[in-house]
Amino acid sequence: MATDRDFIDYVAEQIALGPRLTHRKMFGEYALCVDDKVVAFACDNSLFVKPSAAAAELAPLLPQRPPYPGAKDYPVADELLDDSDALRRLILRTAELMPPPKARRKPSTR
Repeated sequence: MATDRDFIDYVAEQIALGPRLTHRKMFGEYALCVDDKVVAFACDNSLFVKPSAAAAELAPLLPQRPPYPGAKDYPVADELLDDSDALRRLILRTAELMPPPKARRKPSTR
């Protein structure tokens, strides 16, 4: 089951970071980014936060499961969707811990 666009809009509204939070469709689901760093995935209308020390520190009791078959377990932050402040803290702290995005190479002009 693919994630509904309404779910993405709701998550973005709850996180409330304005233009800092972006999303892009990937494999029928969505990647959520803060300042171009992937911090979470929306799969099957659930919010999966990238595993990091942020989740262990700020939300250690979140359930974990794979976002798609064959993936490792990710913290599922659905229960934080009703607590905007806690969700925003988790997403921002996760972004702090993620490496900067790799620079994209410009296509050669041959």
